[in-house]
Amino acid sequence: MLEGDKILVARGENPCYLLLDQANRHGLIAGASGTGKTVTLKVLAEGFAQAGVPVFLADVKGDVTGMAEPADNAEAMAERAASLGAQGWTPRGCDVRLWDMLTADGVPVRITISDMGPDLLARLLNLTEVQRGVLAIAFRLADDNGMLLIDLKDLRAMLAYLAEHSSEVETLYGRVSSQSIGAIQRALLTLEDQGGNIFFGEPNLDITDWLVTDDAGQGVVNILNAAKLMASPQVYAMFLLWMLGEIYEMLPEAGDLPKPKFVFFFDEAHLLFSDMPKELTDKIVQTVKLIRSKGVGVYFISQSPSDIPDEVLAQLSNRIQHGLRAYTPAEQKAVKAAAASFRENPAFDSVDALQEVGTGEALVSLLNEDGQPCVVERAKVLPPECKMGAASPETLEKVRQAQAALMEKYGQAIDRESAYEKIAAEKNAAAEADELAAQKAQLEKERAEFEKQKAAEKEAERAQKAAEKEAERAARAAEKQREQAMKTVSSVIGQIGRETSRQLLRGIFGGLRK
Repeated sequence: MLEGDKILVARGENPCYLLLDQANRHGLIAGASGTGKTVTLKVLAEGFAQAGVPVFLADVKGDVTGMAEPADNAEAMAERAASLGAQGWTPRGCDVRLWDMLTADGVPVRITISDMGPDLLARLLNLTEVQRGVLAIAFRLADDNGMLLIDLKDLRAMLAYLAEHSSEVETLYGRVSSQSIGAIQRALLTLEDQGGNIFFGEPNLDITDWLVTDDAGQGVVNILNAAKLMASPQVYAMFLLWMLGEIYEMLPEAGDLPKPKFVFFFDEAHLLFSDMPKELTDKIVQTVKLIRSKGVGVYFISQSPSDIPDEVLAQLSNRIQHGLRAYTPAEQKAVKAAAASFRENPAFDSVDALQEVGTGEALVSLLNEDGQPCVVERAKVLPPECKMGAASPETLEKVRQAQAALMEKYGQAIDRESAYEKIAAEKNAAAEADELAAQKAQLEKERAEFEKQKAAEKEAERAQKAAEKEAERAARAAEKQREQAMKTVSSVIGQIGRETSRQLLRGIFGGLRK
């Protein structure tokens, strides 16, 4: 509950206030399941919202949407609040916006493959070092050739293009093995099955749409529906890490402010760091360290502080530690470590207290005006002024109606020209060129055959004419021979005729003499 420039979170021997000007020193809400972490989350989130600070949080169990409604058990909650010194406690909801990465239960959240980048994407796909290198080459090749990587089909097309041109690429970027590309392609199929085909795309999320206040000057509470997303924890973790980096890159330096510009609550924080490569952990540590100067507060929520790397844990100055269980030696060690992180209170033993506090109780140590941790208090957390459980369907419908402008901006996916289309166009152009070349070759073949046939016809014609001339010459020669023969015959006949005539005359005249 907001009281001036501070949020009343809990009360022990003394009230526990989270000072707004110390809120960007980050914080931790930890505790075993069922100890009241979600209630504490709501108390802090609504306090920031009432102070005009926009908030982002993930709804893992589906009950955070109750922040849109006033507390439903108002009388009992008011009595508890009054007993803890919160006299001005009033049931009221917050101005809520619902966002969703995988379903249609809120404004769609999408980011592009290029915005995710090869490092986070390699982490998301659980790639080996060699495969990470190949993925980085694919990103670089796409960038150098002006090919946008927007969604999964773009990246798959880019990897296929890389495989086809591996010998050409090798001289510029390094060796690319078909085995690595195949492994990445298989990992992309798994990611697609987890909803990556919905999450990656455009219109790209504009983080500034979260950094808003309502007409009354209260910060908007942006709730990401993460209930179904928990089935794809890698997608959830990578989105939160991307979002943290995006905020850091976008906001200018602000220094120390009276209150934060924006506050993140990262629920199920252990998912962010599970099997995290060192270089990525180092990047997160650096971002958490530096984002404070941008006026952003980051609050991690997890079952145990041991879920968070020590380098990150060291940056979380505002701590609310709910009860821990210590049944195993490892758990006992975690309890002692958590207790040792507090500024000791001589009134109780922190190790024992962590195992004794009930639901709604916590060990609380927040920063004072000088930025120093207060002595730890064993305190009872205030009830939130909003509803403890999930919002009613009617309230959720009103929220959806109120965010119609956001739905108009993000509701319809856009598939503009990117790597997939350019590579497909290049392949089509190559196929058309091959087809034209094939057609040209066929035409050349047909022309050659036509020329050959034409030459054969000419040759046949020449042969026919030569034959005809030869026949004509032979005919003339035969005619001459015939004429010569006729002359010879005629001459012979003439000679025979004269001789015969002589003989006949001799016979006649001889008979006459007798």
